[in-house]
Amino acid sequence: MDVSYGPYVDPELELLVDRLHPPRVCIDNDSYDDCTLVKVDSANKHGILLAMVQVLTDLDLVISKSYICSDGRWFMDVFHVTDQHGNKITDKNLIHYLQQSICTSRIRGKTQVKTANLGKQMRQKHISIEHTTLEMTTTDRPGLLSEISAVLAELRCHVSAAVAWTHNTRAACIIHVEDDLNPGSIMDPQRVDRVQAQLATVVNAHHTNSGRPSVKLSSPATGQTHAERRLHQLMMADKDYEESTYDPGRKPYDIVVTVEDCQEKGYSILNITSPDRPKLLFDTVCTLTDLQYVVFHATVSSKGSVAFQEYYIRKKDGRTLTSESQIQAITRCIIAAVERRVSHGLRLDVRSRNRSGLLSDVTRVFREHGLSIAGVEIGIHGEKAVGSFHVTDAGGHDVGPSMVESVKKEIEKFGGTVVLVVNGSSSNHASNNSTEYEGSRSSLRTMLWSHLERLSSKFQTSNSQS
Repeated sequence: MDVSYGPYVDPELELLVDRLHPPRVCIDNDSYDDCTLVKVDSANKHGILLAMVQVLTDLDLVISKSYICSDGRWFMDVFHVTDQHGNKITDKNLIHYLQQSICTSRIRGKTQVKTANLGKQMRQKHISIEHTTLEMTTTDRPGLLSEISAVLAELRCHVSAAVAWTHNTRAACIIHVEDDLNPGSIMDPQRVDRVQAQLATVVNAHHTNSGRPSVKLSSPATGQTHAERRLHQLMMADKDYEESTYDPGRKPYDIVVTVEDCQEKGYSILNITSPDRPKLLFDTVCTLTDLQYVVFHATVSSKGSVAFQEYYIRKKDGRTLTSESQIQAITRCIIAAVERRVSHGLRLDVRSRNRSGLLSDVTRVFREHGLSIAGVEIGIHGEKAVGSFHVTDAGGHDVGPSMVESVKKEIEKFGGTVVLVVNGSSSNHASNNSTEYEGSRSSLRTMLWSHLERLSSKFQTSNSQS
């Protein structure tokens, strides 16, 4: 049995280093005409790269290039960023928030900055809110979310936020519920057990012996895990990567992962070529961190619609990838991480007055029309509930215009509006309320994460690093 030893670092010493050498963040709008440079240098610490990338992605900034160096005790990084519309970052409040967030994430491991002057778009990502959180992994099937939401509605559990991904026949979701009888988290232990038992019955109803269903309810806790990172952890723990049918010759998009051995420097070199998309860097770094790899050097760039990522890595204990099984494992996990967020199907954005049972009504309409939900994000915006649903037909194919119109009419019967979103823009399927809707749709992701970020850390996977 191989035994490895790493240096022990006193937490108090780390805090002292932070105080003596606080992070320096430079926002450079002069070097390039088409992007803003975010330059960061700081004392090095495992997980710092993920913390920096998380701050940028939480602000919906697009990272087009990145140069990373964290060999030794110092971390230096340069990010080329724009906003969602391709513009440079010029807003002074946003720049100040960005600088504060990066510095705070280094020192405390989470973002706690004043955002009073930034408006609704820049709300804190971690807030204190009473809730009960449902975490679930199971075999994906048509009507699954409809069945779950119907059970929650029957048990008087109000869904105030939810997010779900599907990948390789597996599904994972995080649902934020509140007590419909007494606003706040579900405090009665017997009721918690009853809710969990009935949800487990729904999940177990269709899974085979090879399935790995899991339903967990948790209450507010001091531990916090980023919601999207938690989804990655849930799906990795569920081993969705094992069912990968990866075949670049067959898929409509190619993901190529290679691992080389750099013996003279003592690194393993991980190269990833894939379609470019938002949050790709976050998904990759998140997975490497949770797999206990340390990134010492990296370059990230894109050309057209293709992204190129190169990482010089070692395991946290200092070892490189030396066996074929290790190489296969990291390859499958990286491919799964890249694939999970890829949007499948048609995106329908639904907006309605917030009320108990709303999610059950909306998903019932999808189920009755034979539609499957490939991904979902739901949250509350003032008095309104807003959700983005990626839907396909039962066979995984695109949904036709006539079906969209039929779904739209059914949802309008209980006061909802439906907007078909194509390439990030609403189409002519929008109702007369589309102008009002567009004004709030851009903040959906921000307020969604505001509801979801405070998740219990007690169910983290054994290899996670909070």
